[in-house]
Amino acid sequence: MSAATLAAYTTSTGEAFQFWVLGTVAVIGALATILMKKAMHSALSLAGTMIILAVFYLANGAYFLGIVQIVVYTGAIMMLFLFIVMLVGVTAADSLKETIKGQRWWAAACGLGFGILLIAGIGQASLTEFNGLGAANGAYGGNVEGLAALIFTKYVFAFEITGALLITAAVGAMVLTHRERTERARTQRELAEQRVREGKHVPPLPAPGVYARHNAVDIAGLLPDGTPAELTVMQTLRKRGQIRDVSGEAMADLKALEQRSEERLGRDRQAAGDRDEEEASR
Repeated sequence: MSAATLAAYTTSTGEAFQFWVLGTVAVIGALATILMKKAMHSALSLAGTMIILAVFYLANGAYFLGIVQIVVYTGAIMMLFLFIVMLVGVTAADSLKETIKGQRWWAAACGLGFGILLIAGIGQASLTEFNGLGAANGAYGGNVEGLAALIFTKYVFAFEITGALLITAAVGAMVLTHRERTERARTQRELAEQRVREGKHVPPLPAPGVYARHNAVDIAGLLPDGTPAELTVMQTLRKRGQIRDVSGEAMADLKALEQRSEERLGRDRQAAGDRDEEEASR
């Protein structure tokens, strides 16, 4: 057998190490995609699995598929999905509501059936002959050229249908995030008059961290008497309990600053008195 044929049937140590390490990470990412409670974490796990698949494509000489896997699937479709999740909002409570009766059992049955078919197909596959990409790439002068010839000649109709589906998905995302206003938006004057009638805080709310020697949004500002002002921290952080109480620390720093100021003023007064006495003695 020739050296090229032997290379096709053998696997180098580096390639085997790459497969087992990255393959394990890819499987973990795939499991995390379906086991994570938050949709954002599932999407990020799926993106990691797609990137590893792209590395496998590149390692096997399928350069076009590897780049498309990163640019199109990971860089475009998954980012579009992440933006939809951030705009529409998906919480863990949504997954607890059954919108379709028995959908979890149907999903489990379909997954089990697909797994059985996949295992049976791999078990019946014939691995005695290795069909590499050499002949396919050589027919058109390269991997990218060969795929371009197939996409824009034999499979051009399927390619255009796929593009139309992606455009439809983008339009659907915009429709889901759009909200029709059912009433006229109130002006700033009307909002101010409403605050006055309801007896709410009329002037603008104070900034966080005022008199607290810190300007973080999660630190309440201090009133002149040292008590924290509730209005300086947004309501969302108050409900989450993410407010850092630094009132005691701020008061201690303030006392230390006053003490240092008094000591410095006392030294200055004493030095001025010594100079006066010296000049009077002269």
